[in-house]
Amino acid sequence: MAEIKNYTLNFGPQHPAAHGVLRLVLELDGEVIQRSDPHIGLLHRATEKLAETRTWVQNVPYMDRLDYVSMMANEHAYVMAIEKLLQIDVPVRAQYIRVMFDEITRLLNHLLWIGCHGLDVGAMAVFLYAFREREDLFDMYEAVSGARMHAAYYRPGGVYRDLPEVMPQYLANKIRGEKAVKKLNENRQGSLLDFIEDFTTRFPAYVDEYETLLTDNRIWKQRLVGIGVVTPERALQLGFTGAMLRGSGIEWDLRKKQPYEVYDQLDFDIPVGVNGDSYDRYLVRVEEMRQSNKIIQQCVKWLRANPGSVMSDNHKVTTPKREDMKSNMEELIHHFKLFSEGIHVPAGEAYAAVEHPKGEFGIYAISDGANKPYRLKIRAPGFVHLSALDEMAKGHMLADAVTIIGTQDIVFGEIDR
Repeated sequence: MAEIKNYTLNFGPQHPAAHGVLRLVLELDGEVIQRSDPHIGLLHRATEKLAETRTWVQNVPYMDRLDYVSMMANEHAYVMAIEKLLQIDVPVRAQYIRVMFDEITRLLNHLLWIGCHGLDVGAMAVFLYAFREREDLFDMYEAVSGARMHAAYYRPGGVYRDLPEVMPQYLANKIRGEKAVKKLNENRQGSLLDFIEDFTTRFPAYVDEYETLLTDNRIWKQRLVGIGVVTPERALQLGFTGAMLRGSGIEWDLRKKQPYEVYDQLDFDIPVGVNGDSYDRYLVRVEEMRQSNKIIQQCVKWLRANPGSVMSDNHKVTTPKREDMKSNMEELIHHFKLFSEGIHVPAGEAYAAVEHPKGEFGIYAISDGANKPYRLKIRAPGFVHLSALDEMAKGHMLADAVTIIGTQDIVFGEIDR
């Protein structure tokens, strides 16, 4: 009988389950993984270095392109770091809008994750279900910023503009007739808040659908239960954050433990796993979607009752109103200086972190008093999680490598930076 030899296998970067640009060099004993060596850097775009050549505000769109499925959450950490350095207060309404869109972003991220994780291990249908809901969430992004993905909506001092009073509607065209468009526009008759509220009432039933497809599915459990187990002690030692840490049974969430913006005013729970395997991390993320939905509902209620400003009125940082600019020389100068030079941030350093859908996303910014960052360092949660891949995959079968990549919820924009 032929002897089974150790051999080395290249997994990715073309493999669809490698999520774009991961190359794994796997050392196998038959079909069992002995060692897994991730090769990264294939999506490196030098974001941290480029930031030094752009003004503080010009860097906001770069943040969207780091983890390109959790756009506004990236922006949030960056603008919070600038606000710490400037020591300015953000209007409460803007804080509620930010929190609401952070949670919309969490839904966007987790829906993509559940769809792709399903595809990776053979559950095809859930992908189509998840993308149905993502369309509505993209419409929310588009209504406030004009872009479906790279919004650049958060600004130092607040948000770009208030929530629109009218929700954009579909028009009839060659592909969709009047009847089809009328159905699509049913829940778009009011404001953006009406549309979001309508979505939050529908969404729990959609999560039930995903759970019907997956949670008790025999094949899904065979592929996830007991795969990539990380003990609570080891998860802490490895520097895990987010669902990866909570899946191992540690109740750590920056929104509760180090609250920022208005999270301390909101009511939500932190889901925690028991066994620290891929199945527990799946359950944690599904419950996170339900909790995010609950937070969005509370934000909608508050925003309806409390109109107000969404931008700081410190015109050294934020642009003055257009009518003021046309009638007041002082405001015209502020406007000109902001658009030609940008903000001058006082010398110092600041670290700001948010509970990003993937874990703790942090921005460490150093200013020398100029209109550009002197240095910028990004703490990407995915980078830490990927570094544990070797440990999580050891002793598992080759097919389980795909499950482990899926459970880590990796996006290379933030890892390679």
